[in-house]
Amino acid sequence: MVVYLVGAGPGDVDLITVKAVKVLKKADVVLYDYLSNNEILEYAPENAKKIYVGKKAGSHYKKQNEINELIVKEAQDKTNSKNGENPIVVRLKGGDPFVFGRGGEEILELAKAGIDFEVIPGVTSAIGAPTSIGLPITHRAVSTSFTVVTGHEDPTKPNKQVKWDYTADTLIILMGIGNIKENTTEIMKYRDPKTPACVIENGTLSNERIIFGTLDNIAQKDINTPAILIIGNVIDVFKDMNHLKE
Repeated sequence: MVVYLVGAGPGDVDLITVKAVKVLKKADVVLYDYLSNNEILEYAPENAKKIYVGKKAGSHYKKQNEINELIVKEAQDKTNSKNGENPIVVRLKGGDPFVFGRGGEEILELAKAGIDFEVIPGVTSAIGAPTSIGLPITHRAVSTSFTVVTGHEDPTKPNKQVKWDYTADTLIILMGIGNIKENTTEIMKYRDPKTPACVIENGTLSNERIIFGTLDNIAQKDINTPAILIIGNVIDVFKDMNHLKE
């Protein structure tokens, strides 16, 4: 038996990989997250078992340990298969399974149960969203490095790991809109408050929205989720390319 951990990409249905589509087309079971674009599920067979296990800010349909157990249960249930053999199970995750997708926790559970797995990478919103609008996260003479960091740590952790003293030229924050004021306040301890900042809402989708600001005022803007926060001088490069103003 094999479980496929599949990255669905940043939202645009056309940005899912060809390999991911091939796996979805033969799936017996699909366990899917809160995806930006449910059209991706249409690649799975009509009679495939589809189970929503979504998690988003303020609303967890299932806890992570429940999801882990459910993946194992579905993989071991031969009644899910059309031929009575082991079913083909796809765990479909927004973005990339290993970029704050907790894919590592899921494959550890599969390994404990003796279930084989394959990971199919996806385009993470951390790169896909800015790239799709033409915002370069690196640019010669402006940015030679970038850091992708979570803006929301597991509240059950005994100690925080995010210290915000990152030295990369470009900082990309995922899942941080709910804590944007607290996070930017911490970042200003290490960076100029006038550092350019922008938020990309619903990246790669038709209702995408870009909000510009600076480190000291971006938290005051009208921002909706899902969204990512980008901080760094590459934003000025993007503005120059497009002659944009705040």
